Amino acid sequence: MSGHSKWANIKRKKGKTDAVRGAVTTKISREITTAVRIGGADSTGNMRLKLALQNAKENNIPKENIQRAIQKGLGTLEGSSYEEITYEGYGTAGVALLVETMTDNRNRTAAEMRHLFSKHGGNMGESGCVSWMFQKKGLVLIEKTPALKEDDLLAIVLDAGAEDMDSSGEQYEVTCAPEDFESLVNALEAAKIKWESAEISMIPETTIALEGADAAKLMRLVDALEEQDDVQNVYGNFEVPDDEEED
Repeated sequence: MSGHSKWANIKRKKGKTDAVRGAVTTKISREITTAVRIGGADSTGNMRLKLALQNAKENNIPKENIQRAIQKGLGTLEGSSYEEITYEGYGTAGVALLVETMTDNRNRTAAEMRHLFSKHGGNMGESGCVSWMFQKKGLVLIEKTPALKEDDLLAIVLDAGAEDMDSSGEQYEVTCAPEDFESLVNALEAAKIKWESAEISMIPETTIALEGADAAKLMRLVDALEEQDDVQNVYGNFEVPDDEEED
């Protein structure tokens, strides 16, 4: 792996099976419901909802699912009340993992997290055991195109409060403090610059390079965590080669 986009929020290409589509729909719907409950149904003043709705559009979530999720958030429909819980632990070679969940049953989710860590050679730790290795940052990934000049983009994002822009990978990776995230996204919109993803992410301060059997074992754990219904995001302080990532 290389670059913030790979280890900040692990999103690898998966088969477009019905099971995967269903899991994505569930996770995004929960995010919409929670965003509405916290900040209201007007996406103009609710950046979390705005990004969730954009994610829903990009993943072809049916409009009726989106509307139902919004209504649940407003309390006009009966539905589960979700809480956000982050679990921390270790994978192969002492890799640190943060797992963000959204659950309506914390006891069930905690038991499933513990089971998955143990099954795949990891250990679930106590709160705070690895979170100190990560920094919360706004992260925006922007596709490199001939029409988008690096110097022009750099000027825009720095004026909007960005801390850094990495152009060494396949995308421009822009990071900022969480409090500057909304102004950064708004500045890109005003400049009509489209992004591939925009989120508040957890960036590791250092990474561990894995390959071979260790990399394969860790990726099985990460896959299992991501596929669990309550899991929204998985963050880790590791790098693996691209071929290991896709196995």
